[in-house]
Amino acid sequence: MSRRGAIVAGALSLAAVGAISAFRGVGAAQAAITYNPDDYPTWEDVERARNDESAKAGEISRIQGLITQLQNAVAEAQAAATQAADDYYAAQQEFFEAARRADELQAQADEQSVKANDAAQAAAKVAAKLSRSGGDSTAYDVLFAASGEDADQILAQLGQLDKLAERNQSIYADAVAARDSAQHLTDQAQEARKERDRLQAVAEEKMEIARQAQAAAEQALADQQSYLITLEQQLAALQDNSSKTLQSYKDGVAQREAYEAEQRRLEEERRRKAAEEAARRAEEERKRQEAERKRQEEEAARRAEEERRRQEEQNQGQPAAPPPAPNPAPPAPPAPAPQPQSGWARPSSGWRTAGYGWRSQLCGPSYCSSSFHEGVDLAAGCGANIVAASSGTVEYAGYNGGYGNYIRINHGNGIATGYGHIVDGGILVGYGQYVSAGTVIAYEGNTGNSFGCHLHFEVYINGATTNPIDFMAGKGISI
Repeated sequence: MSRRGAIVAGALSLAAVGAISAFRGVGAAQAAITYNPDDYPTWEDVERARNDESAKAGEISRIQGLITQLQNAVAEAQAAATQAADDYYAAQQEFFEAARRADELQAQADEQSVKANDAAQAAAKVAAKLSRSGGDSTAYDVLFAASGEDADQILAQLGQLDKLAERNQSIYADAVAARDSAQHLTDQAQEARKERDRLQAVAEEKMEIARQAQAAAEQALADQQSYLITLEQQLAALQDNSSKTLQSYKDGVAQREAYEAEQRRLEEERRRKAAEEAARRAEEERKRQEAERKRQEEEAARRAEEERRRQEEQNQGQPAAPPPAPNPAPPAPPAPAPQPQSGWARPSSGWRTAGYGWRSQLCGPSYCSSSFHEGVDLAAGCGANIVAASSGTVEYAGYNGGYGNYIRINHGNGIATGYGHIVDGGILVGYGQYVSAGTVIAYEGNTGNSFGCHLHFEVYINGATTNPIDFMAGKGISI
């Protein structure tokens, strides 16, 4: 097995798509793809076959089978990658929902715990009051002297008081119910966190499987490109009965390969220039914002100085006695808007068209939007630049279910960002690549569950989504 064949076979195995079958020659039994160069005809094989009609027919069938094998391999690998990506997307959304549920339950538990403590304190006060009215307060005052005790401690003490149970059982019962409710919600929150953590592990595993399947599809395509040109030219040479020489077919292979290499070079050059242009614009914007901040500070200082002088002039015109009532201090100048922290950038220049959180569902011909929007939508127009919000390492770049074409960047310290609905062919970075803040990583599109060209931007903290508007505002970025 060739090195490429080992990569493909291993990746597809990791993606759990099984071995892809293909024909190796007419009438041959099915076998797993190996991409062994020894399986492919040489130009010497072709030359010999041209001089023998029987051999020519067999070689033509063999080459046609190899071409079909390459085409099928790519189609099946791409289908496997798509399925793995869909599985990753589903697991990712399930984890987000579980994380949100765990947070909601914990918030409810905390709220109920406060109510339980308040109810217990109230019950303790009633018990003390009842004891005083009965003429025997010393024991009760001592019993409830520790005001810092929690609900469990207070209720345990109250449970020992027969007088309270006889005269005001309802207060005690309410406090116990609140305590029990808080405990029940706390237990639920704990179980929800366990389920959240389990689903997070599943989502991470699915992401790795999707990455491997994507690598397998890319490798299958690369193998196809490596062999298909030569196979097609060899087939043409065998099917051509003219006096055209084999050298002309070989030259055709070289010319096509050179043309495709040039196209790849031009595309890489275009992407490099686009990234440089985006970085230049980002730097200009940073300088503009810095200059604006300084201007606002200078303007605020100028106005403060003018106000100070005006107050001095007014004070000089007042009689010496009686002294005038002090004038209220002039209002402080408005604080300048927070400026971007070093290392963070706005991921798109577009307008915000949707925020983070619960929303009404939108339905199209083939799907409906989610009820909870996990990110922020920024629309700058089809093909607009998408830049990395901060420096980090790309941990996913490819198709991802409802996100369409998607990039996820790990910034370290439990923080990551996601970029969805990228235009087909618009991903400019790859898995494992390090990017800097402001680097163009993609172009805006309308792929996945989208109703128009825009960037769907998400921020993750320890895997779960958080409000990108608030998070980026903390970095001095308004989105």
